[in-house]
Amino acid sequence: MRIDKFLSECKVATRSETGKAVRRGQVLLDGVPVKRADTPVDPGKNVVTYCGEVVHYRRNTYILLNKPDGYVSATEDKKEKTVLELLPEEVRKFDIFPCGRLDKNTLGLMLLTDNGPLAHCLLAPKRHVEKVYRFECAHAPSESDLAALESGVDIGGYVTKPCTVRMLGETTGEITLAEGKYHQIKLMFDAVDNRILYLERIRFAHLTLDGLARGEWRYLTDEEIKLLEEYGN
Repeated sequence: MRIDKFLSECKVATRSETGKAVRRGQVLLDGVPVKRADTPVDPGKNVVTYCGEVVHYRRNTYILLNKPDGYVSATEDKKEKTVLELLPEEVRKFDIFPCGRLDKNTLGLMLLTDNGPLAHCLLAPKRHVEKVYRFECAHAPSESDLAALESGVDIGGYVTKPCTVRMLGETTGEITLAEGKYHQIKLMFDAVDNRILYLERIRFAHLTLDGLARGEWRYLTDEEIKLLEEYGN
């Protein structure tokens, strides 16, 4: 593999940016500055350094984001702020997109990636990938309301799949789903004559926010990626 392709696939630099960095002596192969952008590299054996940082080979990029209020889950929007605007330009310039949606006023965990096939697998209901949300509703649900939510309710011509609701207080709780229709949780509570006042996703598959502050992001760890990619097998 050429070193400019290596850095491009790792989402570190475009090929043109690599060429400029090579000319400045900022790209090292096993500690030695390379002279050409087409220098061959073996990701399993060689150590590549770009602008002083060692680059670890990853074909795809996975980002965990704690979404704040007021951002839409899109790559671009003419009127609204998008979640991609929370990322630095050097990350946004690659083909990163949200894996699934959170409503503009829903907070919490989002996965962003450039791995389209895996994103499709993670969102497919038949894969049963769990998503956990913390909520506050307008008034305390009755036992019959909770039973209806868990067994499935009609949200406008579609009956939701079974889910789990765990109340933490009179009007607060957690709901675990393995699907994600548009405005699903809000529509589910509407179906039992209730209303969602607050909604935050706190888990997606095995991923949790784990202390990540609102509006902050980080790359997934190798172990998190390994577990995530098992859904695509």
